[in-house]
Amino acid sequence: MTPCFDWFEVVYYWVGLKMYDLVAGRHLLHLSRYYSAQESAELFPTLAMKAKDRSLKGAVVYYDGQMNDSRLNVGLALTAALAGAAVLNHAEVISLIKDEASNRIIGARIRNNLSGKEFDTYAKVVVNAAGPFCDSVRKLADQNVQPMICPSSGVHIVLPDYYSPEGMGLIVPKTKDGRVVFMLPWLGRTVAGTTDSDTVITLLPEPHEDEIQFILDAISDYLNVKVRRTDVLSAWSGIRPLAMDPSAKNTESISRDHVVCEDFPGLVTITGGKWTTYRSMAEDAVNAAIKSGKLNPSNGCLTQNLRLVGGDGWDPSSFTVLAQQYVRMKRTYGGKFVPGVMDTAVAKHLSHAYGIMAEQVAIIAQNEGLGKRLAHGYPFLEAEVAYCARNEYCESAVDFVARRCRLAFLDTDAAGRALPRIIEIMATEHKWDKSRRKQELQKAKEFLETFKSSKNKQFHDGKHK
Repeated sequence: MTPCFDWFEVVYYWVGLKMYDLVAGRHLLHLSRYYSAQESAELFPTLAMKAKDRSLKGAVVYYDGQMNDSRLNVGLALTAALAGAAVLNHAEVISLIKDEASNRIIGARIRNNLSGKEFDTYAKVVVNAAGPFCDSVRKLADQNVQPMICPSSGVHIVLPDYYSPEGMGLIVPKTKDGRVVFMLPWLGRTVAGTTDSDTVITLLPEPHEDEIQFILDAISDYLNVKVRRTDVLSAWSGIRPLAMDPSAKNTESISRDHVVCEDFPGLVTITGGKWTTYRSMAEDAVNAAIKSGKLNPSNGCLTQNLRLVGGDGWDPSSFTVLAQQYVRMKRTYGGKFVPGVMDTAVAKHLSHAYGIMAEQVAIIAQNEGLGKRLAHGYPFLEAEVAYCARNEYCESAVDFVARRCRLAFLDTDAAGRALPRIIEIMATEHKWDKSRRKQELQKAKEFLETFKSSKNKQFHDGKHK
């Protein structure tokens, strides 16, 4: 929903979004449309009827898709493994191997960051798809290489579900300082963002308090809810690997398209881009690798018809099978196992997160007594920890809370409270000793401290109490 506070905005956004519909063609989800001020208030109860002394004239609504990026990311790795790729987790490239005669890159030295062991691996072509870190990989080939990445920090905050109605988000295409601000229902909570500012590349970026306040300020102009800093369940900063145009002055003007290049023989770099276009990015990178290595593939690109793991045979009603056929066996404090219902929220979550593999998780919840929720008010189950440790390359507590489920990003404090149990289950799966458990807890706590929820914020200026 794009709220409009004068009639010019109504016409401007309506015409703009009709063009959007036209460009989408047969891929259109639903037609965009205008709603009156009264209808908008019914659809979005927390929307302010007045903003900066201007009254709401109505809103234009358009439709977009949404995904859970941690699940999609791990789904890609699993799909690649099924297709024959050798997939490694916690593996770091520490140097590139060059052929002395041709000066071409023919492989890499890799460190297993879990064991500390190192080994060499060889390939006809090396593809550098290291996101914001792609320049450091290019530097392994040539110390004096010109950087391609202009890193931009994007901060998001998570608020309780009552900030936005289910299925309807709010987007303000132009705030008072010209930025885009949005507020969307996401995994049972509300995510709001975003900022766009220059940053340095680091493994653990942290949001600044003033960026969090900027987002709170921006959304409070459009809501009739008191926007409070104490409502922030989690706040995080991500690094966008924007592809550099050397003549650009600031990050907003830098291209968000992807760039593929081979500036060192045998090393194809792909950077920039976004989730929306990831398949076309992959196709371009593989085409460049085929050209670089003079490879002879037996077929063309298959991405058009390739489904990710768990997608084959899935449909939106799949969750009902879980709800009807499984129970959640929960361990009481006395050590007994009691059956609990596989409620709709949990069944839907499992179905959306794992596709047809959700039944495997439900079986673990039922047969191994791991049916308890990991955190109060969230649908994540203990069984998921065991399943991910066995089937999804999950090797650390941080892997689970941030990269297999989204708990760290949804509610930092809830993730902190769930850690001891997550570590207990993972220790059983991976046979961890006492010192490894302690180390895992320490690392995970340090990781969660980079998420500035209302409890671990840096300072308070009294603005959004």
